[in-house]
Amino acid sequence: MAYQAIEDYGVIGDLNTVALVGLNGSIDFMCFPDFDSPSIFAAILDDKKGGSFSIHPVHDGMRHKQLYLPDTNVLLTRFLSEDGIGEVTDFMPVEELKQGHQLIRRVSCVHGDITFEMCCAPRFNYAGADHTVEQVAEKEIVFFSKGPDGVVIRLKSTIPLQLREEDAVATFSLQTGEKVDFILEYSTCDTPAAVNLEEFVTKSLYDTISYWNNWISTCTYKGRWMEVVHRSALVLKLMTSHKYGSIVAAPTFGLPEEIGGVRNWDYRYTWIRDASFTVYALLRLGYKKEAKEFVDWVDRQCDDVGSAGYLRLMYKLDGKMDLEETELSHLEGYKGSKPIRIGNGAHDQIQLDIYGELLDSVYLYDRYGDRISYGFWLDLKKQVEWVCNNWHREDEGIWEVRGGTKQFLYSRMMCWVAIDRAIRIARQHSYPLPPHWEQERDKIFSSIHVEFWNKELQCFVQYKGADTVDAATLLMPIIRFISPKDPRWLSTLKRIEEELVSDALVYRYRPDESFDGLSGGEGTFSMCTFWYVECLAKAGQVDKARFYFEKMLGYANHVGLYAEMLGLKGDHLGNFPQAFTHLGLITAALTINDILEGEENKRRL
Repeated sequence: MAYQAIEDYGVIGDLNTVALVGLNGSIDFMCFPDFDSPSIFAAILDDKKGGSFSIHPVHDGMRHKQLYLPDTNVLLTRFLSEDGIGEVTDFMPVEELKQGHQLIRRVSCVHGDITFEMCCAPRFNYAGADHTVEQVAEKEIVFFSKGPDGVVIRLKSTIPLQLREEDAVATFSLQTGEKVDFILEYSTCDTPAAVNLEEFVTKSLYDTISYWNNWISTCTYKGRWMEVVHRSALVLKLMTSHKYGSIVAAPTFGLPEEIGGVRNWDYRYTWIRDASFTVYALLRLGYKKEAKEFVDWVDRQCDDVGSAGYLRLMYKLDGKMDLEETELSHLEGYKGSKPIRIGNGAHDQIQLDIYGELLDSVYLYDRYGDRISYGFWLDLKKQVEWVCNNWHREDEGIWEVRGGTKQFLYSRMMCWVAIDRAIRIARQHSYPLPPHWEQERDKIFSSIHVEFWNKELQCFVQYKGADTVDAATLLMPIIRFISPKDPRWLSTLKRIEEELVSDALVYRYRPDESFDGLSGGEGTFSMCTFWYVECLAKAGQVDKARFYFEKMLGYANHVGLYAEMLGLKGDHLGNFPQAFTHLGLITAALTINDILEGEENKRRL
């Protein structure tokens, strides 16, 4: 099987994990049963060894189409020809419906006469564990992975299944109106026997459609680009853990930032930074429940919050820190892009900005959601004290460089945010306010304006002593550190445009920089483009902002999804879909819409 483009996938999920479904009807990636569990399908990372769950017509000349049912995460893949039209409906019932851990595929013939082939070929533990298979009934096959952490999954169908070595296969023909159902489920699930399976699938489908319709109907946004905002909100919801309330940065690992390159990371964890920005986006859309669940996760699951200075930049879904980075050398990587890494070696880096992002999200939740507890405040207070004593330190920064620490502007600015938002929280609750907090906040403010301002270049630079700019600086006006029309900011924005912007696409820093300690190149960062257009809108260049924003919408894939990066040919690169990109789209859309409606000074959040 040849590799499909990263952008040729749709995604479904159950708030425990997700699956990537290709335009050709093949599920080529799924970790199971949770986001950070080992993969059972990973053909996107090795088309021969990785494992897949394919369903496709045997006819030649089929055209492929894919779409979501409106306002849902139910995905339809269509096969079109003169002889017939086939359709695969893919979805995963969410755990809130008292199901979960099930992947359901309904194959239908819309018109004509079509013969399909199905092959369910799981490869357990990142395709590194052997497995056995047992046919327990004519229409039921069970897969048993070997090893101490073995997983058992069961495939049921409304048609007879066969064994082919270690895989389950079936060939079947359908005429107009006929359908076949497949359920792949975790061993603890207990769906009906085959005789009642069709009825179960039908009810599950309608229940799942209703769940997503009801969820999106509570979105408070009614402005421009509502459809793409809804799609991004649905993607963000797919990346939240029902069990823990944490939010993954992306549901995949190992997808390359450059084809054939080495920048292939594991994003199946909760970055405090990404999740905090996601809380902000969800609050702006009216989703207080999801915001509360994340804040509760920070409060209850992350013991480090109560230990000053030990907040980590990322955690597993359950709040643990077992994130040792290893390489899967037995897999060739997407189109030969190696190494494939699981775990993340950046987990123990010092990144000072995370304190600001966390405190900002807690401040917004405390103001526009529910009030935080005094006990949680005492934990946060310890972190703020640590920031007051350590904001001047070097760190690896937002981009998690591996070439040594520096005094990054963005890190220092977010330390300012941490103290500033903590002061605001204290005043909202009338908590005692340590007098030195304001002093340290103001010291940081002065430090940035004096030590990071380059008079010759007339811009704020990436780190102390640098002569380059950084796309992360685009957040200066967004987080209200500086006015979006301040002359210093406008000249910085102009410099960023000259060095980092290609049409509407934005590099995170100059591509030929070597300070990050990594070889190879990368694409443009899609979230940085959305920051850029938001800055343009706030600076009064709303027509330009809208033009570039709507151009950027054209880079989404066929079902409205974005990976982390874009190549020069518009190809999607990096892990997919990327939460940061979709939340950037949401906030940019809402900001531009507010300005066009004259509401920018009336918005509460």
